[in-house]
Amino acid sequence: MQWGENRVLDAVDLSLRRGEQLVVVGPSGSGKSTILRLLAGLLLPSRGSVVIHGEPQRYLRLDQHKPPDVRLVFQNPALLASLSVEQNVGFLLYRVGHLSQAEIRERVRQALEAVGLGGIEEQMPGELSGGMQKRVSFARALIQDPSQPGDRMPLLLFDEPTAGLDPVACTRIEDLIVRTTSLAGASSVVVSHVHSTIERTADRVVLLYEGRFRWQGDLESYRSTDNPYVRQFRSGSLLGPIQPAEA
Repeated sequence: MQWGENRVLDAVDLSLRRGEQLVVVGPSGSGKSTILRLLAGLLLPSRGSVVIHGEPQRYLRLDQHKPPDVRLVFQNPALLASLSVEQNVGFLLYRVGHLSQAEIRERVRQALEAVGLGGIEEQMPGELSGGMQKRVSFARALIQDPSQPGDRMPLLLFDEPTAGLDPVACTRIEDLIVRTTSLAGASSVVVSHVHSTIERTADRVVLLYEGRFRWQGDLESYRSTDNPYVRQFRSGSLLGPIQPAEA
């Protein structure tokens, strides 16, 4: 993936197994969020291909008639301030227009209860705390597109979901990531540099630095590997192959 002369991703090769929880780690500016944007259909690769459910993704998501079931949970909850919680969570269902109002309300109610927010359907985003807004965004990720084939596993993407949170809030969101992935019957890709998030949400870890995968393996291997990139990232040491961006 390249922007002019700037190569953001360099010959990366990544496969996600069915039902897997993958965490992509690395320092800021290494290209982690670009991977999510490619998977979400917000960017197209300048070279190579992105394949989801066996189908090459040749068009941006908005240009596809039936895009794959990929749900992106932003670092910012990204709720529409002028819409109620019900309208935010059920936005896709209202947009598709195949379901009755009663069916949409029931699906929204179930999604909100799954994240511990039952009974707030009529409230506006501005009336909620930051933590509640984030949980509403998780409820939105639980909403299944009725136009999608029932046998296709959704792909959930989480962009720095615990950045800037205190340890207790991190634990709550990390548990919610695992729960949401399980309830949606999904595979997930989490981009994070928070150690507790890696520990609590990963089946497999990939370390990205300067646009290249420097290491990948299961969580137990991540904890014990002597790979110099992983060792430095785990410890936060200034000594090693990972150098500050300003250097």
